[in-house]
Amino acid sequence: MTAPHPVTAGFTASIFDMDGLLLDSEVLWHEAEIEILGALGVPLSADGCRTTKGMFVNEVTRHWFALYPWAGPNPDELAVTIVDRVIELIVTKGVLKPGAEHAIALCAGRGWPLAVASSSEYRLIEAALGHFGLRGHFGVIHSAEEEAYGKPHPAVFLSAATRLGAPPKRCLVWEDAPAGVLAAKAASMACIAVPERGEGHHPAFGLADLVVSSLAEVDEAALDSVAAAAAAAVRGGAGEAGEAGEAGEAGGVPH
Repeated sequence: MTAPHPVTAGFTASIFDMDGLLLDSEVLWHEAEIEILGALGVPLSADGCRTTKGMFVNEVTRHWFALYPWAGPNPDELAVTIVDRVIELIVTKGVLKPGAEHAIALCAGRGWPLAVASSSEYRLIEAALGHFGLRGHFGVIHSAEEEAYGKPHPAVFLSAATRLGAPPKRCLVWEDAPAGVLAAKAASMACIAVPERGEGHHPAFGLADLVVSSLAEVDEAALDSVAAAAAAAVRGGAGEAGEAGEAGEAGGVPH
């Protein structure tokens, strides 16, 4: 059988965010931050927690320390305490988002290698995936703690794609956060977005290839549609590049 042309073959790998996408963990992060930072005098609420969504946890603690300096553990030490607490909460009361296992199965059923690319630390990712029995589905786990920049910088997704051995334009990203959608598109990847309730108005979601209210809504037909649109975009880009090259040669444009 002739192998499909690399431009038209569609996706060859899929990359999942974790917090808020696979796990209903946003509320657990809020609980841990309010509990621990609040005890140090930071007047934090769930709305305040949302303003730092997508940051590394030590960036979060430094942010609040700059606004409300406290006596006691420094921001980096406090970040460790918060992660410890979030792991405890995931194990004791965490739940998967509706459709999480369904979305993983959809991708696995197509033979795509899967990765998790998250802003969370490795120890939290491993603990969460292990607790819910999801670890075996993912050949690659990549944390933005290895990167110089977190989302919306595309580094975490590009590194995950490299480790999967997949070209970025043939990767499908699943995200729940505006910063994650921006990171996926900056990496030239297709993206299915599942905004948290009340966040769907954010302009970043307009860049996603498909926006749904739940992972459970995505079926084979929707996946085919996203794949076809992504393949068409790749073909169009290749065509434009070829036409530009031909015009350059015909017109004697200097290199």
